[in-house]
Amino acid sequence: MSVRELVVLGTASQVPTRHRNHNGYLLRWDGEGILFDPGEGTQRQMLRAGVAAHDLNRICVTHFHGDHSLGLAGVIQRINLDRVPHEVTAHYPRSGQRFFDRLRYATAYRETVDLTEAPVDADGPQAVTPAWTLEARGLSHPVESYGYRITEPDGLRMLPERLAAHGIKGPDVGRIQREGALNGVSLDEVSEVRPGQRFAFVMDTRLCPGVHELAEGCDLLVIESTFLDEDEQLATDHGHLTAGQAARVAREAGVRHLVLTHFSQRYSDPEEFERQARAAGYAGELTVARDLMRVPVPKRR
Repeated sequence: MSVRELVVLGTASQVPTRHRNHNGYLLRWDGEGILFDPGEGTQRQMLRAGVAAHDLNRICVTHFHGDHSLGLAGVIQRINLDRVPHEVTAHYPRSGQRFFDRLRYATAYRETVDLTEAPVDADGPQAVTPAWTLEARGLSHPVESYGYRITEPDGLRMLPERLAAHGIKGPDVGRIQREGALNGVSLDEVSEVRPGQRFAFVMDTRLCPGVHELAEGCDLLVIESTFLDEDEQLATDHGHLTAGQAARVAREAGVRHLVLTHFSQRYSDPEEFERQARAAGYAGELTVARDLMRVPVPKRR
């Protein structure tokens, strides 16, 4: 059975707390597992969440601050220890190559896995498969940072009432899908476009064009909201977003399900992030992320 869900491994910014681990997010997308921003302690959180090294096909790092990348060493060694039988691809800003190299070879271990390095040089597609495209967009942070977006190609939805009106049924439904027309009836007359699903992952950044481009039309948007609105100047100074800013981005982009995460330790009431997001006018499904929670990708439109 196809599964599309986000497994939240950690939600803290800068330093972990008693209740929040450093960042870590696994996107299960059908048969693929994409690990985003493995901060310190990710390997332990994977164990607690029931995520195995064999579940990982790609690792996407937005930038090389420690809370987003210090877990790389353990994760990479774990996929080698467990002899993951498939290729694992790592995406990260090329400007941080020296940090990736240090983390990949932080200690001695036996390499058994084909780990492919695919550094990000610029905006645009980073991987293209028949099922989806992985894109990157530059963000605004004190160090080079990229957000990631997965886009599924649009498909077709057959319309039963139109099929029936034209007397098309049984094997002929498959035939018109394959051939594009049947007995003078075109496929367009009995179908409509079914939008492909879209997921975006936006971490440490100020407001910038890349944030809006990544969020546009997303079914599920995972976005940092390090600060509350009263600390907006602090957020801007340090290259971050507030809850209200993140929610306005989601509202303007037509996001269906918004996931807020990457919270500063200065705040003790997580419900305040939700209150401020709602006050900013976001009316869709909203989740304030907690460690080890699972968030399903909304069903297709």
